[in-house]
Amino acid sequence: MRPVLALMLLLAVPSCHAADEVYRLFARTNLMAWCIVPFDAKKRGPEERAAMLQKLGFGKFAYDYRTEHIPTFDTEVESCQRHGVELSAWWFPTELNAEARQILAVLKRHNLRSQLWVMGGGGPVKSPDEQAARVSSEAKRIKSIAEAAAAIGCTVGLYNHGSWFGEPDNQIAIIELLRTQGVGNVRIVYNLHHGHDHVDKFPELLARMKPHLAVINLNGTVRNGDKLGKKILPLGLGELDFQLLKTIRDSGWHGPIGILNHTDEDAGARLADNLDGLDQLVAQLEGKPAFPRPALRSWKEPAR
Repeated sequence: MRPVLALMLLLAVPSCHAADEVYRLFARTNLMAWCIVPFDAKKRGPEERAAMLQKLGFGKFAYDYRTEHIPTFDTEVESCQRHGVELSAWWFPTELNAEARQILAVLKRHNLRSQLWVMGGGGPVKSPDEQAARVSSEAKRIKSIAEAAAAIGCTVGLYNHGSWFGEPDNQIAIIELLRTQGVGNVRIVYNLHHGHDHVDKFPELLARMKPHLAVINLNGTVRNGDKLGKKILPLGLGELDFQLLKTIRDSGWHGPIGILNHTDEDAGARLADNLDGLDQLVAQLEGKPAFPRPALRSWKEPAR
């Protein structure tokens, strides 16, 4: 075949690069189940939970616990390992206390390299000096956790949960200050269900967060949903879902994607509903024809 003709034929073949990028980003093996331990109507134990995640095809799991789960920490890890689910992240105390050290011991014992998700608070600051002081004090708090995490090969994720600490620009300021102090294992965990106030500026925020991002946790999102009783929706029911996922895809960011329960429903049912919605959204991103989603298992429209 002549070189020019070969080149013409190659150019005539539609590129599947964009679809491949979507697939890899939103592939089941890149999805991380989140908020499924204390928020589960079925009250699954470690073995049931790991089996459920395996059945749904999840490759990763972020572990959120309460006091009653502490005795089963090791069992949780062992169950995940048996079912081929990576325990990728662990909800972590806000300071390096006895409970935090117990978690670190579990991670070290099982040779896990998990992210430790840490949140914070704080009201608005009133001056640049107060802002600088807040960044400094929060960096000091996070530094002790980050150094303990680094000692066993783990990282820290700053978790947006509202308030001053939940603002991405404040988290970036903390991370940048820590890096000047030689601490380089701190990232951002961004939750769309805590980001309703950010939706109009999300592309700009994502661009600033991208170098620091560890995970993006998805959510069905409607404008002002946190004020309308629709803070957490199944994926695909939110009017903003397609655009938010397109923004994430188009940003070129490649990292784990969190799939949320965080309801009092059956965690397996809500995860399945979110996977159905994600499949619909990914099909739209790939330009495929729309298809009907299965009946919802865990959501009913609130009565008006």
